[in-house]
Order: sequence, then structure tokens, then C-alpha cells
Amino acid sequence: MRMAIDQESSVPIYQQIVDYFSHAILSGHFETELRLPSIRKLSSDLGVSKITVENAYARLEAEGLVGSRVGSGTFVLPIYDTQLIDGAEESPTWPVWQQQPITSFQRTVLENAYPLAGASIGAQDTINFSSGIGDPNLFPVNDFGRVMQRIIRRDGVEGLSYGEFNGYLPLRRTICQIMASNGMAISSDNILITTGSQQAISLVAQALLKNGDNVIVEKTTYNGALGLFEALHINPIGIAVDDQGMCVEQLEPLLQTYHPKLIYTIPTFQNPSGVCMNGSRRRMLVELSRRYNVPILEDDYIGDLRYEGVALPPLKSIDTAGNVIYVSTFSKILMPDLRIGFLAAMGPIYDRLVSLKCLNDLATPNLSQRSLNAYLSVGSYQSHLRKLTRIYKKRRDVMVGAITKYLGSQVEFQIPQGGLFLWLSLKRPLPAEELFKRCFEEGVSYVPGNRYLIDKSDYEHNLRLNFAYQPEEAIYKGIERIGKVLGSF
Repeated sequence: MRMAIDQESSVPIYQQIVDYFSHAILSGHFETELRLPSIRKLSSDLGVSKITVENAYARLEAEGLVGSRVGSGTFVLPIYDTQLIDGAEESPTWPVWQQQPITSFQRTVLENAYPLAGASIGAQDTINFSSGIGDPNLFPVNDFGRVMQRIIRRDGVEGLSYGEFNGYLPLRRTICQIMASNGMAISSDNILITTGSQQAISLVAQALLKNGDNVIVEKTTYNGALGLFEALHINPIGIAVDDQGMCVEQLEPLLQTYHPKLIYTIPTFQNPSGVCMNGSRRRMLVELSRRYNVPILEDDYIGDLRYEGVALPPLKSIDTAGNVIYVSTFSKILMPDLRIGFLAAMGPIYDRLVSLKCLNDLATPNLSQRSLNAYLSVGSYQSHLRKLTRIYKKRRDVMVGAITKYLGSQVEFQIPQGGLFLWLSLKRPLPAEELFKRCFEEGVSYVPGNRYLIDKSDYEHNLRLNFAYQPEEAIYKGIERIGKVLGSF
């Protein structure tokens, strides 16, 4: 057997033998049923120990390439189409069961959240207006870290074990107190702690919807919800949004025509538009929900971050019949990776949601829940919220001033009373994808408006800008860059 063995190589000798035979078998040079040299002969031919050859043959057998027969030796086994032959991995043909689900799911995570993330075409000092979170430099890392260390010392192993399926009871009670301050009287037995609000939305969709069902959503809405509905083969039916939120006056004909199984809405600081549904529409929406027996999923992802104006009652506070399921999160105000959200639901649906939560991931991390409860209980959360409100309001005003200066009459927008986003509408038609690409090349990113549309092919001349993520000087510079690009068309 002529086999080149490199005694100086860092690759073990047994692995060199394995590599040689693997290549020969998979490439077809060694045919099925070919008898390999005996261990004694190969070790003699190569000048290596019998143990080395035994290890190599054992590895080949474990990989299903050869098989040993008592008294006869070691033989090459039939090789089926495993796509391991050289070059096959470059263009694999995936099995049919993998092809259909992938090709039918068009709304990708990167496309939804961070367009061109990781691409190298942008300037190195790209100013990010596309983020969905607040400024990471303002995360209460040190304060929360000290709280977590204290909880570990206090609770020990108990704090690192699985907790209750529906969440840490003291945290659920604390959330009830927070909700009570917003006019929502609800028991801790109706609170379910989730791994972020995205999971809460997913659980509700799993509990209430099935393949082919219709769901009413605002015409422009949170792309994470749209992606979830698409993945579950749920049909979103759009309803218009104006400067007073969802146009609820248009809802009844849609209820009569499409018979939806759910209404999904973001009534406070809507994502992406930043608008708030007015009080009369809120009451009308809850009444229509009751009349037509259609549940409402209220997504209150950032409702506490208000800079001015009167706080409007959550839909859940108006609901007296158990028609509204309320979802919120602590990730936007504190830290995204905290991954603690919650939902509030009354009636039999609550037990169904708890069961689904358990089946999805058993429970939200216990240590994070206990730490969050301690952080909330000592008042640190409210102090942090006041700090963010002061800083983000100033950044919002800076962005408004910069838009007025650099974009002038080219755009229209409404100043949001809270939240994280400012929604720009271009006054003249421009190719949305080309505009985005040029801005990215110029060193500024945002999220194109069509990412929030049910049909992404719709021609929508909007930009969602996050004013909270960047410091003031970067906001000015970024808006100036957008103005430069607009002027080039």
C-alpha cells in the first residue's frame, strides 16, 4: 500500500490514514466490497504501530465507510447519496421537506430588523438610525449587575433553579402594581412572564390562530409580528393609520367581510409611525371587539416612555369582558438581552397560554426574574425611566431641528409624544431601495418604510428613524447626510 505519511505533520498519523481512505472511498476510487489491507500488513507497509491502524479503521467504521467481517477482514461498504463527495457541498440539493417552508417564508430576520447589517458598502462611521432599541450606553449595567449579585448571594441555588411556569410570583405581583398605576386592575394569577414580548405575541398567535386565519393589523406595523404571522401562514388584513392611530371607523366592514380571529394593535407610540390612538377610538375598538367576538392583542412595548401630552388608558383598562390580551416588555427601557416581557390575560385563555409557554421553553430564566423584581422594588426602574425620558426627549427635539434644517420641505412628519421613532414621509416619489442604498454608502442607516408593510412590494416612501440610539452630535450629522443624498436625486 503506497500511502504518503508525513511524520512531521501536526495531523495525527491515524487521521492521515483515515483521510486517505475516506477520500478514496467517497470519490469512487475504492469500489464497494474492496478488501482493505489487514491491520498487520498496513502497519508493516507504513512503518507504524498496529494500534494506529486499528484506530484509523475504527474511525472509518464509525463513519459508515467500511465494515469488518470476522475471519475475512475489512471491506468498503456501499456509499449512498449523502452529498459528502468532493464539491457536493458547494451546491447541495436539499430534501423536499426543507424546500417548501423556506421558499414560502420571504420576510427574513435580517431584512426585517437590520437591512444590510454586516455589509461592507457603508462608511466606517455609519450613523445608525435603524436600531429598535435605546442607547446601549444608557443601559443600567452597573446598577443591575449589583442587584443580580445580591440576588445570587441571597437566594443561592434556589435562584438558579427552574421557577414557576407562569413566572416568579413576587415579580408578577410587582407588575400588577405597575399596571394598577395605569388603570389596569388585574391579579397576579393572570400575569404570565415571557421571554420578551416577541414570545408573548407568538404564544397568543399559537393559542388563537391556525393556518389560513385572518388577523386585523394596522397598515404599517411591527415587522416582527408580520414575520410571525407569515411563518404561521396567517393572513394579515391591513387597516389604515392616521395621526390619531388606527382608523377604527373603518374596522366594522373588515370584521364583517374577513371574520378575523384576532386584532393586533400598537395603540401607544405605534411602531413604526409613533402615533397614539385617541381615546374615543380606543373605546370604539374595545366595543367592536366585544360585539363581534374578536379578541384584541394590545402590544404596549414602550408606552411608559412619554415626553409630553396626557397618558391615554391602555385598551386593557377599558376591557371588562376579557377580550383584550395585554403584552409589554422591560427590554426597551432596561436592556434588550434581559429578555423579560409579560402578558396579562383573563379567562380560560390564560391557562392555555401558560401551557404553551411551558411547551416552548419551560420558563423564563429565574435569576433574571428575581433580579428584575428587586430592581423594580427599590425604585431604580422609575428613576432610570425618568432619566431616559429627559435624555430621549432632548434627542427627539434635536432630530426634529436637524430635519427642519437639512431636509426642509422635502419631507413630512409628525412629532411623536413618546417612544423611540420618528416616521418621515417623502413628498416626492423616489426609488426607496436606491435611496436607502445611497444613504448607507454615505454613512447613515435607517429602516425603509416597506419593511413594515404587509406587502413589501408596495411602493412606500417612508423612513423610520430612531432618535434615541445616537448622541445629539451624531443625530445632526446623520440627518445632514440624508439631506445630502436627497439633494442628489
